[in-house]
Amino acid sequence: MVSDAGSNGDWLEQALRADALEPSTYVADDGFTARVLERLPQPAALPAWRRPVVTLLWLVLAGAVLAALPGLFYDVFRGLVATLAAQPVRLPQIAIALAVLGALAWSSLVYAMREE
Repeated sequence: MVSDAGSNGDWLEQALRADALEPSTYVADDGFTARVLERLPQPAALPAWRRPVVTLLWLVLAGAVLAALPGLFYDVFRGLVATLAAQPVRLPQIAIALAVLGALAWSSLVYAMREE
């Protein structure tokens, strides 16, 4: 059962009710909030060596990709040519491919020429 704040003299309940009526008033806490914030542990800081190590790992990964890229490009290109050479190409398919490429070119041009 909740009792009326005015009858028992509960200062916090009175302050909360007053704050609900007038939200711009400040509820004095006698430095309680500052004391709690001072006792909170400091946020964990990342070690100083982390950023150079992560950068080095990204550079090693980029080097590995660049070293593997020529062989990968050749394998993918050879597979693509073999797939396309085995397929019969008809005039409607060429027309559709040209229409898609034209639409991509025009949409890229419109996007590049837009005014912001």
